[in-house]
Amino acid sequence: MAEFVMKHLVDEAGLKNQFEIASAATSTEEIGNPVYPPAKRKLAEHNIGCEGKTARQMNRRDYAYYDHIIIMDRNNARNLHWLIGEDVDHKVSRLMDYTHRPGDVADPWYTGDFEATWLDVLEGCQGLLDYLTK
Repeated sequence: MAEFVMKHLVDEAGLKNQFEIASAATSTEEIGNPVYPPAKRKLAEHNIGCEGKTARQMNRRDYAYYDHIIIMDRNNARNLHWLIGEDVDHKVSRLMDYTHRPGDVADPWYTGDFEATWLDVLEGCQGLLDYLTK
């Protein structure tokens, strides 16, 4: 969800050519699967598409390539540590760290509350974009 919200915000800001935005899982459960249907519906409610996206797993090349690695929660942090080791370049941060209420993004996998996740992701992406453009 965050990948497509961020792409939408960047596009609305006229900055599409200045960003490369991609998402990757820190676990293997969803590898190869499309965007989870309730997440896809939530994005569609806001006229944000996610067609063609399938899950892939984060790897060390991603860590070397990207300037920022944005995670959603503590579980991502733990899994990411196993995938890339220490964050020696200080690239990893949580999305909600760019808001006034740092912490984890509400995880709809366990709660089923995609509205809470939407609100967290939107606020986090807005804060991240503000941080990156200052």
